[in-house]
Amino acid sequence: MVETQLRFRTDEPVADPAVTVDSFGDQTNAAAVRIEPGDDARDLLPHLGRIKLVEVNFPVFGDGRGYSAARILREAGYAGELRAVGDVLVDQLAYMRRCGFDSFAPQHELNAGDAEAALARYGDVYQPTTDGRVPIWAKRHPDGGNN
Repeated sequence: MVETQLRFRTDEPVADPAVTVDSFGDQTNAAAVRIEPGDDARDLLPHLGRIKLVEVNFPVFGDGRGYSAARILREAGYAGELRAVGDVLVDQLAYMRRCGFDSFAPQHELNAGDAEAALARYGDVYQPTTDGRVPIWAKRHPDGGNN
């Protein structure tokens, strides 16, 4: 298991080993699951109440399917820990946070100063986020642009 380097939660870290999406449904005592590229995050929606940790694997930095998995889970109400694991680069951190990731276990350790700078770089965003920030167009047009 790769060590978690960054975590933006105040609850206790989940120590349970993550099982595959395919085996999760058959294991009533599993509290952690790992999504691999090609897995459908929607398969977990009926089980969100018992999942404490979802690890989303990024085997290569260019595979963006994990971003969609994060959005699907957060928009469905998942409030547990959502951890990006694997080939996570410092340039991706801000985008991953916006999609709902709240912990990171990169394959290669990230420079702490670079990570902090990357997360602070964009205060305003254009797209809706799962972190509660209001897109800048909505700030300018609080009525939704209808006037």
